[in-house]
Amino acid sequence: MRSSPESGSRARRGRIASYLFIAPAIAGCLIFTVYPLVFNFYLSAVKWDLLSGSRRFVGIANFARLLGSPAFLAVLSNTALYMAVVVLVSISAALLLAASLKESTKLNAFVQSAVFTPHIISLVSVSILWMWIMEPEYGLLNFLLGMLGLPPSRWLESPDSALASLMIVGVWKTVGYNALVLLAGIQSIPASVYEAARLDKAGKASTFFRVTLPLLSPSLFFLVIVNVASSFQVFDSVSVMTQGGPMDSTNLLVHWIYQTGFEYYRIGEAAAGSVFLFVIVALATFLNFRIVSGRIHYQ
Repeated sequence: MRSSPESGSRARRGRIASYLFIAPAIAGCLIFTVYPLVFNFYLSAVKWDLLSGSRRFVGIANFARLLGSPAFLAVLSNTALYMAVVVLVSISAALLLAASLKESTKLNAFVQSAVFTPHIISLVSVSILWMWIMEPEYGLLNFLLGMLGLPPSRWLESPDSALASLMIVGVWKTVGYNALVLLAGIQSIPASVYEAARLDKAGKASTFFRVTLPLLSPSLFFLVIVNVASSFQVFDSVSVMTQGGPMDSTNLLVHWIYQTGFEYYRIGEAAAGSVFLFVIVALATFLNFRIVSGRIHYQ
């Protein structure tokens, strides 16, 4: 049965109306996401003198200069070390917290709220708080070390401990979110599975490693991808607490990009560094979408 001209006209008007409704969102995406991304790729291939306004195409010279620069390689090393430690410690601590908070009690509900609170606080506020806590002369951490008979630490002022201090802040900030995600995963495991483990006379440790961990693998892989992506993008805590020092020991990739582009005015090198960051985060995001959409199946 053929459709009438009137119904075809209504369908056409409906499609046009749909396109008009989504046009502002598409325009915003093109202007504020696609165009800056494309322009950044262009900047990574030019040498731009901000004072004279001249631009000279240099191809991959900016990338070659960065890969041959010990300072940039040290920044990548700092970032990779920060990412590895924060992700490992945060997820491990979150797993222990989730396993201990799985029972629905008022005390556990209070602890869940307390642990999750740092996640919803601005990282700038968190950084200022930890600067006070890590203050060498009157900070809380050195006061506690003194009570234990241990020598004080310079924390953010020493190249040997500054990066570790930022890691402490990163773990404290992320562990609550990770714990709640894992707690939701544990509580979604059917009780019949644990009942079967008890009937097989499995101990608590055996049940945890042979039942809980395998069934939590989708949540764990999701958290690994999310935490890796966010760890590579850390900026606020570095900018507020250390400004990349002392002696560039805490200079992480995003802070280096900001510093190179807006303090040293080497726009091409900063754009090339941001391309490295884009590739890393894009890979992590791709894996994240694959996991969430269920295209990857864990055995």
